[in-house]
Amino acid sequence: MTRWNRQSRPGGGLVLTVSGRPGPPPLRFETANGGRMLLRQQDRPLLLGRADTEGCCRDLSLHRLDACRSPLPPLSSTAQRSTAGWAHRYAHWLEESPGVPVHDGRWQLSPRSAFAPGIWTEDLVRDWPGGSLELYCGGGWHGVLPLRRLSPPDAPRVKAYRKHVREGTLAPVLLWWVTFLDGWLILDGHDRAVAALAEGGEPPCLELVRLTDNEQWRRTADELTEAYRRRAERPAAPHQRAALERGYADTMASLPYDGAPTLTWPLAGGTVTWDDLAARTVLECPRD
Repeated sequence: MTRWNRQSRPGGGLVLTVSGRPGPPPLRFETANGGRMLLRQQDRPLLLGRADTEGCCRDLSLHRLDACRSPLPPLSSTAQRSTAGWAHRYAHWLEESPGVPVHDGRWQLSPRSAFAPGIWTEDLVRDWPGGSLELYCGGGWHGVLPLRRLSPPDAPRVKAYRKHVREGTLAPVLLWWVTFLDGWLILDGHDRAVAALAEGGEPPCLELVRLTDNEQWRRTADELTEAYRRRAERPAAPHQRAALERGYADTMASLPYDGAPTLTWPLAGGTVTWDDLAARTVLECPRD
């Protein structure tokens, strides 16, 4: 049985400890020889990529397909104006979604409102369906990659979101940090991102990042959990029980949290499968 344990972090973020959900996850990168890469959501290919295999500066050529399904439900205007607890709400929806990159381990879901210059301008991939990313040794690309075509700024849905931008009630864009790209994929909120940019700002974001789960962390966490379990077995008044639970969550949240590499899985069929899929994609989109 899958279990998601949430611990609050300073600044409104959460650490999610996931168990009973071994990889590969529904949304995952699969790789084959020759720099070939496939992003898959369940049985649907979302992105084909192929990178140069030599040199420190490599180009990743990519092609996306119109198949991505958001892990979040549609957000009404009323829901957006209820701005409290976005991280908890998104975590709940991610837990119920069949198409997320989450697997066993620790993950951080935290607000991100500041980005380096250029992330949402020249490093936002606006071309569709193709594109090219420059991957550098020790640096990477460091941009934002949409998983569906971006709407124009005057599209009706974007115009409705622009009103939320002006009101300060825009729901966060959900980003997934992918280490080997050194950049983010938009999992939800493409139109909200366009709306924020059209209003001259950057969108509020929640960033999903995989965290380390090393032996030292696990040993400390197990000791804390066992101590909490023993104390929780003792009779206690409701306010004492609540204080114990808050103390346990705060202590777990205070443990060091370092980012971990994004995992990939082997592509079944290897290069033959990738080449066949790439050929069929080109036939479907001959201009690309």
